[in-house]
Amino acid sequence: MNLSNLKPAKGSVRERKRVGRGQGSGMGGTSTRGHKGAQSRSGYSRKLHFEGGQMPLQRRVPKFGFKNPTRVEYKPINLDTLQILFDKTNAAVIDETVLQQNGLMAKGDLIKVLNRGELKASVEVHAHAFSASAKEAIEKAGGKAVVPAQPVRANEKEGEKN
Repeated sequence: MNLSNLKPAKGSVRERKRVGRGQGSGMGGTSTRGHKGAQSRSGYSRKLHFEGGQMPLQRRVPKFGFKNPTRVEYKPINLDTLQILFDKTNAAVIDETVLQQNGLMAKGDLIKVLNRGELKASVEVHAHAFSASAKEAIEKAGGKAVVPAQPVRANEKEGEKN
């Protein structure tokens, strides 16, 4: 036995089905597609998830929940991350620009500081929100937790009513 006389195992390779080549082949006439109907036509492809007229799964299952369009989502940053950042940059004030420069937030992200780990440095931290325990820990270390003023939207200005 060598590479020139290798053959596939018996029964492992099927012959190709040649359709539409006369009645004698057994696959002439309708070319194994049956008579009439959409499936016998060229270009037919059944719709994804079509279940033959049965009520489809996505319509049998009840609707559930909703997505709140006004949800405000914060990116969490922990105290241990702030400590690592302070050790690396030695910045007295950690604000959006410092966080962006170090890849901890993207432009437009809202930041919430959480109390995981320990902050030993006395740092002024600017974030959009703080957990109560994180704020307490920052102040205990001699730092300051500062929430920047939110911009006033046009429909929220004083004297105007919706």
